Amino acid sequence: MRDLKIPQSRHPEKAHRPDNAQPKKPDWIRVKAPGGQGYNETRRIMREHNLTTVCEEAGCPNAGECWNAGHATMMIMGEVCTRGCTFCNVATGRPDTLDVFEPGRVADAVEKLGLNHVVITSVDRDDLDDGGAEHFAQTIRAIRHRAPGTTIEILTPDFLKCGPEALEIVVAARPDVFNHNLETVPGLYTSVRPGARYFHSLRLLQRVKEIDPSIFTKSGIMVGLGEERPQVLQVMDDMRAADVDFLTIGQYLQPTPKHHAVDRFVTPEEFAGYEKSAWGKGFLMVSATPLTRSSYHAGDDFEKLRAAREKQLATA
Repeated sequence: MRDLKIPQSRHPEKAHRPDNAQPKKPDWIRVKAPGGQGYNETRRIMREHNLTTVCEEAGCPNAGECWNAGHATMMIMGEVCTRGCTFCNVATGRPDTLDVFEPGRVADAVEKLGLNHVVITSVDRDDLDDGGAEHFAQTIRAIRHRAPGTTIEILTPDFLKCGPEALEIVVAARPDVFNHNLETVPGLYTSVRPGARYFHSLRLLQRVKEIDPSIFTKSGIMVGLGEERPQVLQVMDDMRAADVDFLTIGQYLQPTPKHHAVDRFVTPEEFAGYEKSAWGKGFLMVSATPLTRSSYHAGDDFEKLRAAREKQLATA
């Protein structure tokens, strides 16, 4: 029986990789241990509805803060991914069949948590003809029905092995924000994200805007994987050429010794430099800090994003 709590079972594709040293984290990357009444209540609702969260599966350092505020990023379509990215702590293998009742459970949890903004992500499902596109759409529609006042942000896989209709199904459900992370610079894809293609992911984001320009698009990368500053600036330019509205940049943290090594810890001053450059390139919203993650402060950032567009339209 496979036990996903055991690293060798969780990541069989990494079991025979040599260990990479895990350097001591600097003071600016440390966070408090999770706990508190809000955290426990969020955890209870997730367990009660049998829901998976990327906060737990990916070992997010911000889980304590977010859960204490009642915010959890729900991960649909199971807890096993068909990809084996070297940075990711989500389990790899053959997933179970889709749970047709999951969209309803997600919507019920959103309603009970009283969320103004929710982030829904998923594992990669290369085993499905549509990559899980219809499941995403059903989840969006279920949330709209149960919690019509909640704005919806989705963080999707790349639908690499699907036809163009997969993306069209998701966009037709009209999420408020469509997020798909590029994760790193193109030169590191073979070692960091070997199952993906940089320009496919970039084109995916561009197509969202072509299909429905009213949907905000968002993407993010990690730094500290071995990239150079000019490469990061080029990714920013590529995103703007694809009309991406919102950029996130955060520090890569190594989940286990079998994962991709941390090349270095990028200083807060360097993050501030990246943020300044990104604003100068025309993004409507930028979050670039060591602890920035795709869904960190997503609700507050969405309000800023919406306000930035309204200001832009008013001055056009």
